[in-house]
Amino acid sequence: MNGRPERRHIFVAARRYFRHDLDMPTKYWTGSHTKHRLQCHLVWIPKYRRRVLRGKIFIRLKRLLYEACKINRWWIRELSIQEDHVHVIIQIKPNDSIAGVVQILKGGTSRVIRKEYPELEEFLWGDSFWADGYFAETIGQIDEEVIKRYIREQSR
Repeated sequence: MNGRPERRHIFVAARRYFRHDLDMPTKYWTGSHTKHRLQCHLVWIPKYRRRVLRGKIFIRLKRLLYEACKINRWWIRELSIQEDHVHVIIQIKPNDSIAGVVQILKGGTSRVIRKEYPELEEFLWGDSFWADGYFAETIGQIDEEVIKRYIREQSR
C-alpha cells in the first residue's frame, strides 16, 4: 500500500466532507432520557446583502458550515448558499439554543472568511461579514392543526 490511503478512502473522505449524509443518522436522536428530532430552518445574509457568496468563498463557507456542525454534533439536512444569503435546515440537540447555533455558525464563518479573503474589506467594512439578525423557524413533519387537534382530543 506504500503509505498512501487507498483511492476509495480518499473519495469517501472527500464526499463526507461536503455531504455528511452518507451515513445518515436515524430520523430521531436519543439521549440518556430523551428521544428528539429538533430541526430549524435558518436564513442569514452578508452585510449590506452583498452578492459575495460565490466562487472560492462559496466553497470555503460550505466547508466551514459542515465542519462546525461536525464539531458540535449537529446535522445539516439541507443547505443552499445563494450569492446573497444562506438557507440551512439543521438538526440540533435539545440542550442547544437556536441563538447559540446561529452565533457559532455566523461568528465562526465570519472570522475565517474575513481573515482568508481580505479583499472583501472594500465591500464589507467593519468587524463582521454577516448582517445583524437572522430568520429562524422550527420545522416538523406534522401540520400545526393536526397537533392542536391531537392535544384537544387528549382531554376527552
